[in-house]
Formats: sequence, C-alpha cells, structure tokens
Amino acid sequence: MKTQKRRPWRRWVVLVLMIVGFILGGIFVPVQPEITVAAEKLIEEPIVGNFLGLGPLYLVNTLPTLAVTIVLLVVLAFFTNRSLKKSAKTDLVPQGIGNLMEAFMELLYGLTEGSAGAKWAPLIFPWFATIMVYVLFANLLKIIPGFESIGFLLPAQGEGRTIAELGAGWANILPAKVATGGYVLVPFLRGVSVDLNFTFSLALIAVIWIQVVGFQAQGFGYISKFFNVRTMFKTPFFGAMDFLVGLLELISEFSKILSFAFRLFGNMFAGVVLVAIVAGLLGRISILPSMIMMFELFVGIIQAFVFGMLTMVFMAQATQGHGHEEEHAEVSAEAH
Repeated sequence: MKTQKRRPWRRWVVLVLMIVGFILGGIFVPVQPEITVAAEKLIEEPIVGNFLGLGPLYLVNTLPTLAVTIVLLVVLAFFTNRSLKKSAKTDLVPQGIGNLMEAFMELLYGLTEGSAGAKWAPLIFPWFATIMVYVLFANLLKIIPGFESIGFLLPAQGEGRTIAELGAGWANILPAKVATGGYVLVPFLRGVSVDLNFTFSLALIAVIWIQVVGFQAQGFGYISKFFNVRTMFKTPFFGAMDFLVGLLELISEFSKILSFAFRLFGNMFAGVVLVAIVAGLLGRISILPSMIMMFELFVGIIQAFVFGMLTMVFMAQATQGHGHEEEHAEVSAEAH
C-alpha cells in the first residue's frame, strides 16, 4: 500500500501569519483598551428623566447592541420562515438556513423532551429555545471586529491618550498616554452580555417564568413547595421540618436570580479582560491573542448553553409535584 507523504503546510501558514502580525504590530501599535464594568454613556443628557420611577435613563452603548441583536434575530426568523415555506411548496425538504435552523431546533426540543418529558416539553420548549438563542446571539455579537474599538473620542477627566487626526472628523487613538488632558474612547457598541443590567433582567425573566410554569403544571398547589403546612398538625416535628425546608426553597429560588445574572456576566466580562491582558503582555505577537478570541467564542457558546439548560431544567423541576413527600409524611404518621 502506497503511503502518502505528509506535507505540514498548516504550520507554515501559522508561521507566516505570526510574522505578518509581528510586522503589522510594529506599524499599527495596538492600544490597550479602557476596561470599565459599567456601560459608558453615549450622551450625557438622559433620554428619559424618570424611567418607571427608578431614576434617569441614559443612552449607554449596550442599548444599540441590544437593538442590533433584536434586528438580526428578526432577519434570521424572516429568512428561516421564507425557506421553510418554500420547501413546503416543493419537496418538503428544507434548504439552506431553513435546514440549519430546523436541525438546531430539533436538537433543542430533543433536550427539552429528554429532561421534562413529552407532556411538558411543548410548554417549556418555547422559553428554553428563546432564551438560549438570544443569549447565544448576544454572546457571539460582541466578538465581531469593531465592537468596543470604534466610537466617540471624549476629553479625558484625568489621564488620557493622544490622537492622530485622519480627516473628515475621524481620528485614530494612539497608545501614548498623557498625564492630564488627552482623550478616551467611548465605543458605539459594547457587548450586551457584559452589562449586568441585561444579565440581571434576563435572569429575572427566567426565574419568573419558572414559577409560571410551576403554577401552570400544579395549580395553586405549587405554592406548597415554599410554604408547606399540610403536615404541620399531623406530625408536628416533621411538619415543622417541612415548613423550614420550604423556606429554604424560597430563598434558593431568589438566589437563582443572582446566580444566573453573575454567572453569565462574570464569564463574559472575564473574557474581555483576558483578551486585553494577553494582548497587552504579548504586544506584537498577535497569534496568541487570536487564539484567546477563539477561546472566548467557545466560552460564549458554552455560557449560552448553560444559561438555557439551567432554565429548562429548573422549569422541568417546577412541573414535578411533591406528592412523594406527603406520602412519606403520612406513612410516618401511621407508624407513630
């Protein structure tokens, strides 16, 4: 059998890219980004003076990203719907984007049915799929080139950077810092998943709908999960223990909001910091920051999957009653 000689051309491609990146890094010196936890204001004046009684609402750079995400999802839904309608009129075999989205949704529905069962899968799947697809788009959109690197140049309050005029109102920010004066970059677009307001709101929506699914599945008996007094007078000791366990369940339900919000925010914000630190340390060696970006892409997909799966699993748990606990208490009472 004739053996084919291996030609490791891929490693030469990587080497060439490293050399080119090293040369370009000397010509166009990268600027260390300003890392801030809070989203930056695009305009100083609030767009709403008193929003829902909570105070002024400012136009921050995560709101345009939120709008872009919604527009892209609407466009994706439009072309998917058109592809499926076209296939329904011909050979019933979806093509292109319709085929891709159908396979993806079948995968998500299979996960829902495997965890919640065939009875509750139609109830849980729309929320699970919506949250997962939206978080996935929000995570992946922030790694597109131009995010957090194109924006307004505003005078710095303290230490800033020098700029080079490009003409027509455009300028390039330079790595050199000045002690007083200079400019700071406020990007037009910032990843919405690194805004704690977004992750907290999404976590609040997820936890609220977990309770809605629980009430739809069990009726008002679902509230006994948190305030269990059914066995309080039959078996006082075990009834008191069940009541305390219910209070712990209530505390655990509220803690899900913080867990959801800070898990997504922390992991995505850590990716931004990691890329900035690695790029600053390595400077002109550009191939490793690119590999870190691939890692951030992987983390964005994983975090969307984790957020959606946890929501789906908690919804599936909310559909399950506590009848086995009541039977256990009744058996214990009869034994006594």
